[in-house]
Amino acid sequence: MTIEDRDEAHVVTHALAKDTLSRLRDVETEQVAFRKGLVKLGRICGYEIIDGRMETEYVSIDTPLEETMGERVKGLDDVVIINVLRAATPFVEGLLKAFPRARQGVISASRDESARKEDGSFPITVDYVKLPEITEDDTVIVADPMLATGSTMCTVLDHVLENAPEPERFIVLSAVSAPDGLLRVGEEFDEVDLLTVAIDDHLDDDGFIVPGLGDAGDRAFRTQ
Repeated sequence: MTIEDRDEAHVVTHALAKDTLSRLRDVETEQVAFRKGLVKLGRICGYEIIDGRMETEYVSIDTPLEETMGERVKGLDDVVIINVLRAATPFVEGLLKAFPRARQGVISASRDESARKEDGSFPITVDYVKLPEITEDDTVIVADPMLATGSTMCTVLDHVLENAPEPERFIVLSAVSAPDGLLRVGEEFDEVDLLTVAIDDHLDDDGFIVPGLGDAGDRAFRTQ
C-alpha cells in the first residue's frame, strides 16, 4: 500500500503521485498542463483512497462459462466529495474519475490575506455553501490542493459537520500541506484523516507554503 503514516498526516507515496506533483511544482508548467496535472493527481489519490481506506467484499458472479467468486469495493455509492472553490475544481474532477457516482458539495471560502492574526491564521469569508445530505455510512472527502495555515479548511469543516452526523470515513485531501495547517486541523478535528501527497517545509511570512507550488487557483485558471 502506498499510503504512509507520518506524525502529522498520512502521505500518498505512489510513484505517479510524486511524479505528477513534481511537474505541478515546476514554474515552467503552464496553465493547461497544470490543470491537467491536478486532474491526474486527483484521480491517483482517489484510487489510493479506494485501495487504502475502503474495504472489499466477496460476491458471486456468473461469467459466460460458470459461476465464480469475485471482489467488489464496498461503499462506492456512499461517497461525498466536497469541492473547496476554486482551486479544488480540477482536483475534484480527477477524484470523480475514481468515484463517478459520488454526491458532490461545494463551498466557496477565501481568506483575507491582509489580516493575518497573531496565531498565524487568517479570517475566512464563506460566500456559498451547497452540500448534499451526509450520513453515518458515508465516506466524505474534502478536497483542497493546498493546506497552508488550516484557516480555510477548519472553516469548511465546520460547515460540513454542521447539523450532520460524523461519517464512517472523513478525509481531508490535499496535494501539498504545511506542518502548521496539519497541526491546526488535526487539533480542532481529531476525527479527520489528513491525507496529502507532500508535507512541505514551512509557511512564509505571507502564509504561503514553501517550497509549495504557488497559487494553485491562479495557475489553474490563469488569473492573478
